[in-house]
Amino acid sequence: MEKQVKSISLSGEKRYQAFERKRKYLGWGLLFLSISSGILALSQGAFPVSLHDFLGSVVIWNIRLPRILTALLVGGILGVSGAVMQCVLRNPLASPFTLGISSGAAFGAAVAIVLFGTGQLQRAGLAGVIINNPYIVSVSAFFFSLMAVFLILALVRLKSVTPTAMILAGVAMSSFFQASTMLIQLFAEDVKVAAVVFWTFGDVGRANWTEIAVLAFVFLAIFSFFLSMRWKLNAMLGGDETAKSLGVDPKRLRLKCMVLASMLTSVSVSFAGIIGFVGLIAPHMVRLIIGADYRYLIPYSALVGALILILSDTFGRTIISPAIIPVGIITSFVGVPVLLYLLIKGERYG
Repeated sequence: MEKQVKSISLSGEKRYQAFERKRKYLGWGLLFLSISSGILALSQGAFPVSLHDFLGSVVIWNIRLPRILTALLVGGILGVSGAVMQCVLRNPLASPFTLGISSGAAFGAAVAIVLFGTGQLQRAGLAGVIINNPYIVSVSAFFFSLMAVFLILALVRLKSVTPTAMILAGVAMSSFFQASTMLIQLFAEDVKVAAVVFWTFGDVGRANWTEIAVLAFVFLAIFSFFLSMRWKLNAMLGGDETAKSLGVDPKRLRLKCMVLASMLTSVSVSFAGIIGFVGLIAPHMVRLIIGADYRYLIPYSALVGALILILSDTFGRTIISPAIIPVGIITSFVGVPVLLYLLIKGERYG
C-alpha cells in the first residue's frame, strides 16, 4: 500500500514537472513569435526597402519601427489589463473594451482634443492626426476612465450582479460615453471633429519616439506591480472569502488593480485610439493552454496581446497596400466572434 502511494506521488510529481516545462516552453515560443513577427513587419509595407539600405532607411527608423514598437507595447498593455480585470472582477468577459473603460478614456481624450485644443488634423488620413500635448490627453482620458471603473466597482459590491449584467452595464457606459463624444463633436469646429473621428479609429502609427518611451515606462512600471501581485491574484481566484483566509484584502487589491489597469488603458487610448477585444482574447487564449495561474498568465497575456496586435496591424497595412486599414477595425472583426462564442458558451470564471 505504501509503495502504491509513493508511486502515485511520483507519477503526480512527474506530470506537474512536465506541465511546468510546457508552460516555460510556451513562454519562450511566444517571445520568439513576437520578435519574429516584429522583424517580418519591418520588411512589409508600401515602400520596398533593400537589404543594403535596411538599417539606414528613414522609412524603417521613422515610420515602421515606431509603429511596430507601439503595436507591441499597446498589445501588451491591453493583454495584461484584460487578464487582471478578469481576475479581480471574477468575470471571463471583462476587458477594458467590454466594460466601457476604453470608451470613457476615449471621451476624455476627445474632451482634451476639442475643448483644450490638444489635437488637430494636418492632412487627410490617420497620419494627419497630430496630438500637440499627449500628456493632457492622457490625464483627461484617465480621469474619465476612472468614472467607468468606480461604477463597475460599485456593481461588484452588489452580490446579485451576474457577469452578464456587468457586461450589459459596460455596454450602457460605452453608449453613454459615445453619445457624449458625439455631443461634443456636434458643437466643435470641423477640423477638430475630423481629428477626433480619425483618432478614435485605433491606429498604432501615430506615436513618436518620446511617446513610445512614455508608453514603455508606464507599461513596465505597472506590469512589474501586477507581476509582484501574482500570488495574491491567484488567491483571488477562489473568491473573496478564500483570499481573506490567505491574508489578502480583496477590496483593496481590487481597487488598486482596477485603477492601475485603467491607467494603462487610458495611456494606450491617448496614443493609439480605441483598439477593442485584444484584452478579451489574449487572456483566454493563454488560459486555455496553461490554466489560470497568474505567475504565467500575466506575462503570457502581454506576449499574446502584443502578437495579436502586431499581426493585425501588419495585415491591415498589407492587405490593400498602399492604403492602410486601422488596426482597431481588424481587431473588432476578430473579437466580435470570440465574444459571441464566450456568451453562447456561458463560460464561468475559476
